[in-house]
Amino acid sequence: MRVLYVNHTAVISGGERSLLSLLAALPDSVEARVATPPGRLQSAVANLGIPTATITGTAGSLRMHPLHTPRALAEMSRAAWQVRRAAGRPAAALVHANSIRAGVVLGLARLRGVATVVHVRDCLPPGPLTTATMRLIGATATTVVANSRYTASSVRAAAPGARLEIVHNPVDLERFNPEQIDRAQARGKLGEAGKRDLLLGVVAQLSPWKGQDTAIEALALLCHEGVDAHLLLIGSAKFVAPATRFDNERYVARLHELVADLGLQDRVSWLGEREDVPELMRAMDVLLLPSWEEPFGRSLIEAMALGVPVIATDVGGPREIVRDGREGYLLPPRDARAWARAIRRFAESPEHGLEMGRAGRRRVEQAFTVGHHVTAMLEVYVRAMARTGAARAP
Repeated sequence: MRVLYVNHTAVISGGERSLLSLLAALPDSVEARVATPPGRLQSAVANLGIPTATITGTAGSLRMHPLHTPRALAEMSRAAWQVRRAAGRPAAALVHANSIRAGVVLGLARLRGVATVVHVRDCLPPGPLTTATMRLIGATATTVVANSRYTASSVRAAAPGARLEIVHNPVDLERFNPEQIDRAQARGKLGEAGKRDLLLGVVAQLSPWKGQDTAIEALALLCHEGVDAHLLLIGSAKFVAPATRFDNERYVARLHELVADLGLQDRVSWLGEREDVPELMRAMDVLLLPSWEEPFGRSLIEAMALGVPVIATDVGGPREIVRDGREGYLLPPRDARAWARAIRRFAESPEHGLEMGRAGRRRVEQAFTVGHHVTAMLEVYVRAMARTGAARAP
């Protein structure tokens, strides 16, 4: 079975990491090829020994703008033509778009006799362009895959006719294995931060909806109460083009101002993009995910795999991952006091955190492995090909 994967950007974020995990674990019966803009993702795919095709990328936000919207449509139209060529040389039985924008590209490509799967990993803000986008995808895709029930509900609201399936993202249990990482050594590499009684962390792109400001405000409350805590901010403002939905560079500047205003310069570490995320997570006492809403929550399953308890927003996908009070806590976003109270429980009872961490590892072993993900996706492919009359996958 020949499958062409399409990604709209060369930037590696959560969706691209899930794609790379899938590609690395595909059986020999699947002949994969990836169409992506030149850059980091294309290089990572090539390192897996998988052939690539180059297409035009787009950073266009799915909101109306007199300049950026026409430009994004032009970019996606050109990419659609390139995808049509890639899907026919050699002929693909199925094309899998790895994002909403890639799904738009696929819809514009109007492929015939080919099963198409669009992976939706985000919940778009309501609006006419969102509705038009999701209706295009719902009308043209053989199958729409959502990364959570929460994401699926947002798709269904805009495109009730879409043929939806739900497949959760995976975590690599070998890479995120607590037995392979020395926790004391990992903390030692962090210098003074690793000597604090309570080490907190947020692993996410720096963007307003990820809620790093709530984590900083909660840290200030804890320090004021005498808790010896430190916060690691891991990630960067990945998307900074003018067409991006949020002014992420300005948000980063505001975060630095907030840290300075609260006198937390020696309590917050700005670590940027890191390749040693498993080691950094293993060093933490608690992982935080204070997003306004979260379509899935990849950092949660990574931390849980490492035996680290988590505190996450109760809006979105985390409700499908974390059982409140068992592997961690679910809290309303933007309520720094509630987050500080929950974090304090781990400071008062380290054993409580260890128990939740062990429960988290068991949870991901049961539900979020790469094996589960690959099997589920191959079943999606078979059903999609059956709908188009294509030959069944081996």
